[in-house]
Amino acid sequence: MTTPPPAGGARAEAVARERERLRALRERRDAESADAGVDGFTVRRWRKVGVFGAQAVLQAHTLLRQLASLAQDAAHDAMADALRDEPDDRLLPAVRTVLEQAGQTTVAATLTAVHAGGFLWLSEVGEQRLTALTAGDDTLAVSGSEDPSGAFALLAAFATDGTATFPPRMLPRVLPWIPLSVLDDLIDAGAVGPEHQPWQYRAEEEHAYLKARLVPDQVTGEQAIALKWTERQRRDAFLAGGEPLPLSGDVYDLLERVADGDASVVNELERKLPRDLVLRLRRLLDGVDVGNWDRDIWEDRGLWRLIFSLWEPKVAVNPSRSPLHALMALRQAYDLLCLHDLARASSQIDKLVSFETADPTYRAEALNFHAYTLLLREELNEAAVALQGISGSCEPAESNLRMIERRRTVPRNDRTAASNPYLDLGLPHGAPSWEVRYRDLRREHVHDVDMSARLNSAMKRIRIAERDEDWSGFFVLPLELDVFELPEEVPVTLVPPLAPLTRRTTPHSSESQVLVRQRAIADLLPHLLNTPRRPDRNSRMHTQ
Repeated sequence: MTTPPPAGGARAEAVARERERLRALRERRDAESADAGVDGFTVRRWRKVGVFGAQAVLQAHTLLRQLASLAQDAAHDAMADALRDEPDDRLLPAVRTVLEQAGQTTVAATLTAVHAGGFLWLSEVGEQRLTALTAGDDTLAVSGSEDPSGAFALLAAFATDGTATFPPRMLPRVLPWIPLSVLDDLIDAGAVGPEHQPWQYRAEEEHAYLKARLVPDQVTGEQAIALKWTERQRRDAFLAGGEPLPLSGDVYDLLERVADGDASVVNELERKLPRDLVLRLRRLLDGVDVGNWDRDIWEDRGLWRLIFSLWEPKVAVNPSRSPLHALMALRQAYDLLCLHDLARASSQIDKLVSFETADPTYRAEALNFHAYTLLLREELNEAAVALQGISGSCEPAESNLRMIERRRTVPRNDRTAASNPYLDLGLPHGAPSWEVRYRDLRREHVHDVDMSARLNSAMKRIRIAERDEDWSGFFVLPLELDVFELPEEVPVTLVPPLAPLTRRTTPHSSESQVLVRQRAIADLLPHLLNTPRRPDRNSRMHTQ
């Protein structure tokens, strides 16, 4: 059923109401124009270029004054005319020309101002995306071709906490421009790895930092210093055998003590080492009970001091098993001679003498030891034979041979004590600290009559030698003290791998995400039109 037309009185009343509404709208618009200093004629001119209302005109003036300083030639002329309130169809192409040469900050600020002013200068799609971006909606779905810098994809990843699944194909787009903190976020999420070589896309001052985060072994010492990367500097200093930078209690302090043979820090060191190195350290400890280690253990000479501090051989050591065993056998023989344990010393020396392929310096010491034990048993002919093989290699060996030859000419009952008095005190031949050692031993063995007599005899013999300045009657042992020294090296096989540099930027920085959003807004520049969109009815009514 058709609704009948209103009665004459009702229709006239409706027309009157509409006329009143339009009159009030015109008065309000005229008042706004007067307050803004923009007359209605000017407002109508600006409508032709998509700018509606007095306030919008003023916003357009502000925007164009900023852009005019960047414009040249025709673009500048078009903006100058618009600023004289004579905008025409040259304006939007002029704005686009300027923005195509401007930086992203200027582009983003301009497009944001266009949106805020309600200018119909963007396509509908561009307007929709800019509305979402300015409202903080970062979950926009756009195709790759519409996302030239990857900013939209990056914002969507942050919005959904999906940085770990950021598309690898988009990385070449984002790596050259994203803020460093955002790049750190991608590294932490695993979206960027060494294989992507992000430093190739970045400014030179960031190269070392990114390599330190992803491929720390490729950072040079100079770069580490420039980065003030203390962990790397301490590690380099330790491996070079120098003094690490002072930082008490870290892994390098503990390793340095291990290198010095301090077994008391082993448990603490285990707590700071990665699992594979803990297992390696335990293999070393397990080998102490049997005196046997895999080749990879004893080849690290930086571990020898720790091994020697823990290992107490119960039987004679076979020197042919490894260089470590050879040194232990030599030191063991010497220690047993100093302790006057001739039975065990002879057993150890026999193994040393039978090791004919030993290092020449080791073999010379072994033969010298052997000659000394023969001397103590007054088997002088055999002692001379043992020394003849090495007498031409060093002066002490020749001195010992001469001493044996002289002793052979003295009747047995007229011979002085055969032992070296320094050795009786547990010291190398000619040690200057013998008096201190003598007093310490006397206090230690004050109730041992035999030991006290032996110590007193050693003391008197040394004093006579010093008085006469004649030590030719003493058998020199060892030939070279340096041969018995333990290596002063660092345990390189216990040094943990260099950990990547800890990030130095703020995670999930809000400032950085603002910059990413700014880049996304700037990427909407292709949506800037050459002619303004025609407003729909709602837009017309809203902007009138």
